[in-house]
Order: sequence, then C-alpha cells, then structure tokens
Amino acid sequence: MTDSTAFRPRQYDLIVFDWDGTLYDSTALIVRAIQAACRDLDVTVPSDEAASYVIGLGLQDALMHAVPGLSQDRYPELGRRYRQHYFKGHEEVTLFTGVPELLAELRQRQHWLAVATGKNRQGLNEALRLSALAPLFDATRTADETRSKPHPQMLHELMREFGVEPERTLMIGDTTHDLQLAANAGAHSVAVTYGAHEHAPLRALGPRHVAHSVAELRAWLGAHA
Repeated sequence: MTDSTAFRPRQYDLIVFDWDGTLYDSTALIVRAIQAACRDLDVTVPSDEAASYVIGLGLQDALMHAVPGLSQDRYPELGRRYRQHYFKGHEEVTLFTGVPELLAELRQRQHWLAVATGKNRQGLNEALRLSALAPLFDATRTADETRSKPHPQMLHELMREFGVEPERTLMIGDTTHDLQLAANAGAHSVAVTYGAHEHAPLRALGPRHVAHSVAELRAWLGAHA
C-alpha cells in the first residue's frame, strides 16, 4: 500500500534542533558541572532550577545568569572548571530514545536538518562524534560562531544558507531560549518538556506543539511538518 504522506506537501523545508535536552540527555550533567565549578571557586552554588534554566545559552551568558555578581575576571576560570567537570562525564551521556529513528525519518522525507546550540564548536563536534549523528545534519551553528540564544543570528544564518523563508523553518527545543530564538527570527517552534524547562513557560511562548516524549514529537512531525 502506498504511503499517502509521501504525496503531502511539506510545511517546513528546514527543521532545526537544539542539542542539549532536546536530542541529547545531558541536562543533569550540565547542572552538576555548573554546580561543581562553583564549588571549585568557592562561590554561591546555584540551585538545580537556576542551573537548568541557563541551558541553551552560550557558556559565558549561561554562567553570568547562573552566578550573577561574580567579578568579570573570574568567569573565564569558572568556564574552564565547568568544561573540566562536563567532559569528565560526557561520554556516559546518551541520546534520548528514538532520536536516531526520528532524524532518519525526517531525512527520508527530504527535510533539511540543522542544529542550533549553545555549545561551542569543539563541544558540538565531540557530541556529534560520540553520537554518530553528524551525517544526518546538513548544517550546524554554535554560540561561539554566532550569537548566544535568543539572538536570531543562528537561525538567520541557517535560513540564508538554504534559501528558506522563516515561515518554512521550524525550531525544536526544550528551553524558552530556543522558542524565543525562533520568535526573534520569525520562524515557528515546537517545544519538548523532557529537557530543562517546564511546560508552562514553554507553552506561554506559543509553540505550535508541546511534546512530552521523542515518540510524541515524531508523531507530530509526521503529521504536521
């Protein structure tokens, strides 16, 4: 029997994913690494909620939000300590169940796929290597190459690269920073609740859908993307 979805026009040509907390189950590791870095420098340790809120931002912006009031000359050392703690555990982090199948299905339907992340280039390249997902993405952008979310530069660059209009672009992420990025770029968004931020603040930013699992996200994209 012929799959009728093969003849349904795509709504989105370009689908852009956040990385941490959306594809990669790394939220807890990031929170622990931020808190451990603060203990190393004997500064106030943020709560789990405060540390998870900044996930998705570029590292400098994230640390300034999570640990406000620190003198500017101490943030570079805090960032170095964070990276040390993160990389001690990053090889134990895995993709959320169903992510490879989801991406393969979207590739089969000939969407362009991209990543827009608060990670730096080195960190994303290492995560792509460990996850073996690099061949599935047509392009990626990191915070050290562009601007930290929610500034729209990441999406603007990706849309220009593929010649895609904002209304044909979908951003998928687990934080309000991701959804605000989409709004600032004029693109549509879908939120997922299995990462860093809670349902209510995500829903308040008006995503087209809020998915509570990768399976639910895959089903929605299959029907609406």
